[in-house]
Amino acid sequence: MTSLPFLSKSKSSRLQFFGLGYFFPAILAVAGLLVGVVRADIEKREQYHVAQQVKAAEQLAKVAAGLETNIHGNVNLIYGLVAAIAANPNINQPQFTALSERVFDVPSQLRNVVAAKDLVVGLVYPEEPNKKAIGLDYRTNELQRDAVMRAVERRTLVITGPVNLVQGGQGLIARYPVFSLANGRFWGVVSAVIDLDRLYTDSNVNTQRQTLDIAISQRPIPAERDIFLGNVAIFSQDPVKSRIELGYDTWYLAAVPKGGWEGSPLDMFGFRVTALLIAFCIAAPLLWAGLLMKQRHGNILTLQQREEQLETLSQRLELALQASGVGVWEYEPSTDTLIWDGRMRELYDSAPDRTAREYADWRNALHPDDVEAAEAYFRDALKNETSYRTEFRVMSGNGQVRHIRAHGATYRTASGVKRVVGANWDVTRDVTLHSELRQAQTKAELQNDELRSARRTLEHQSLHDALTGLPNRRFLDQFMTAGEKQAAGHRLAFIHIDLDRFKEVNDTLGHAAGDAVLKATTSRLLELIDHDEFASRIGGDEFVVVTGGVEPQRRAEYLAQSIVSTLARPIDIDGHQCRIGCSAGIACQTAAGEELSQLLINADIALYEAKKRGRNRVELFSKELRSAVVLRKRMSDEFLTALEGDQIIPFFQPQFDAHSLAIVGVEALARWQHPKRGLLAPDSFLAIAESLHRSADIDAIIFEKALFQSVRWRALGLDIPHLSVNISAQRLKDERLFKRLAELPIIPGTLSFELLESISFEDQDKELRSAILSLKALGIDIEIDDFGTGHASIVSLIELGPKRLKIDRKLIAPLEAAGSQRRLVASIIEIGRSQGIEIVAEGVETAAHVDILRSLGCQTLQGYAFAKPMPANEFITFAIDWEAGNHSRFASSAALVD
Repeated sequence: MTSLPFLSKSKSSRLQFFGLGYFFPAILAVAGLLVGVVRADIEKREQYHVAQQVKAAEQLAKVAAGLETNIHGNVNLIYGLVAAIAANPNINQPQFTALSERVFDVPSQLRNVVAAKDLVVGLVYPEEPNKKAIGLDYRTNELQRDAVMRAVERRTLVITGPVNLVQGGQGLIARYPVFSLANGRFWGVVSAVIDLDRLYTDSNVNTQRQTLDIAISQRPIPAERDIFLGNVAIFSQDPVKSRIELGYDTWYLAAVPKGGWEGSPLDMFGFRVTALLIAFCIAAPLLWAGLLMKQRHGNILTLQQREEQLETLSQRLELALQASGVGVWEYEPSTDTLIWDGRMRELYDSAPDRTAREYADWRNALHPDDVEAAEAYFRDALKNETSYRTEFRVMSGNGQVRHIRAHGATYRTASGVKRVVGANWDVTRDVTLHSELRQAQTKAELQNDELRSARRTLEHQSLHDALTGLPNRRFLDQFMTAGEKQAAGHRLAFIHIDLDRFKEVNDTLGHAAGDAVLKATTSRLLELIDHDEFASRIGGDEFVVVTGGVEPQRRAEYLAQSIVSTLARPIDIDGHQCRIGCSAGIACQTAAGEELSQLLINADIALYEAKKRGRNRVELFSKELRSAVVLRKRMSDEFLTALEGDQIIPFFQPQFDAHSLAIVGVEALARWQHPKRGLLAPDSFLAIAESLHRSADIDAIIFEKALFQSVRWRALGLDIPHLSVNISAQRLKDERLFKRLAELPIIPGTLSFELLESISFEDQDKELRSAILSLKALGIDIEIDDFGTGHASIVSLIELGPKRLKIDRKLIAPLEAAGSQRRLVASIIEIGRSQGIEIVAEGVETAAHVDILRSLGCQTLQGYAFAKPMPANEFITFAIDWEAGNHSRFASSAALVD
């Protein structure tokens, strides 16, 4: 019976389905027509789009053919001039002009032509506008050198561009390597400029009669920088495409009609209207017939639904009584007749075959303790003819007790007879449940009291350090949050304390001793602070003392000094006198609204300064300390950006033979090309790099860039016997260094690694010494930098066996004035000579330095007397001129030549 509502809903849905079924023929017809119309519409538009693309492709093919024909026509014209020069290598300007005039008489897009014998421009046409180009050396011209050398290496024509021309506009540059027909030797290069604007115009690329928007790129899928004609957006607008092969280069063309592709043909609207009219004429009669059939069927269904509703109401009432377990009764006082239905007989454990009963039957079934109250409620309802609501207990024949809830109402029949009708239902489970809930509530309240007590204990433990009992970092955080609302005029001061040698206690005496030190420290702190101050332990050996007042600085300084003095006294740990000491940083509020979290940061900054200045001291925070920290952080961030942004560059300082003054080596030095502060020397950033553990990255960058420059030197014919690069201990322990070195074809003696004296002789660092031996096995020389200022022993120097020692500039500078300094340098040179170690003197700045060092037997000189550190290109120019014997160009070295 409980499924009737679902059956009704299912039937309603079925009726709706059958009603919709009358319109299925019309729906199917319309759907079929619409599908056909849509498909025809799509095919018509696709055919129209294909026709547009075919037409555009034909136009673009003509443009591409025109470009390719014109470019190759220009190239072929110059080939004649190249052939003439190959046949006559001694051609002069008049002959070149005559040949060029005949070439330029032929209609073309050529703008000018130059010939560079031995890669130096000597012949030009037209002569007058291009005289400035005479003497241009392609080997030293950075803008053209790579393209010219590519043409020479490939021994064939190379076309580059588009390029912006000095005379205005854009052009292509065709470079032809020329080889003598007589002996096959390389003569030079002929370069011709093709005017790109004329080329576009003559090839109908961007003229007014051109109906296409054309873009040209150097890549098939271009970025913005790859486009040199038109808009990069054309490549994403479903364009037609073509390409032009220019020797080693390819141009990619894309085009769309000006104004874009047309979406639909002109007759599309009429086509759609006709199709919709046909669909309407077919579907309208079918829809009308379906509507008539639906109305007839609806009338029949309405009658059936009314009959079913009456049946459903009757069944629902019966189901409701069965489901609720309610028993219905009726009592007539005048005849003492009591009528119970079947459920009432079950509730009162009465015989099921007896339907009529008396008042006494109900009274006898009541629990003895509830009889009086139940009868009183019932008599009152009869007397006043009011509603009847009560609860009582009944006893069954086997002694079982049931809790009954009774509702009733008094009424009179049409003949005036008084009657009471009502309902009873069993609430035994509800009463039992309520009783159990009350007991559970009482038990829960007791548990809650225990939980609140445990919570208070846990909260205290969460806010206090388990070892020392002091407030912890969480307590301090909560205090800082609440303290921001302190009274006006009250200021706070934080004293940040760090134990200086606590780790040594843990490492030598164990953690138990460390715990004892922390407890002793806590006791001494508590002896010093007042009742309105508190100390907290915020880390392993870090404490924060909070004090306050109208002017808290004096109290904070006195308290901090007292803490430092107290903790400097020895602490007895199992008979062992431990001395730890501490450093302290103080930060005071300058205004009531100052954030306490910032105050703690300021105290930490002051603590850092105290530890940096020697520990066991107190430092007060100031704006200068904050500025230093901010500057250090900004420089650290800028340095990391410099590593990522390729701002670390090499400078090169040559090294000279002390007697012949020939360049015998070069040292690569790191410089930072700062975007705002300009060029920075290593002393401006090495400390930052070491604090960030990134000094190895500087070494790696300078090493790779120096290797690249050494390849350039060899390509230019420069003879640089060896290259020296600085390397840190951190870099020597980097496995990537040796993997990279294993990939390089290193010629022994051509590469040197310079090590600081302070890191080269650490006997305890076996890993470092092993790395040095591995470098020597790879053919890399070892040099000791800044020798004479560190702590190297002669024994360890002999064990290491470096190739060179570099005498520090601090020892070279006073050579002229100090005889003792000269004897010291002479001793170092003699030590090196006895061990077969070459001596390099750096910081050579005067002619007197040179004379003295020569007389002392120093082999190699380096310093401003010859040359300062230079960028790569400037060093190449210097080296070429020096090898050519142009020493007089360098004023500082003029007096040094023998």
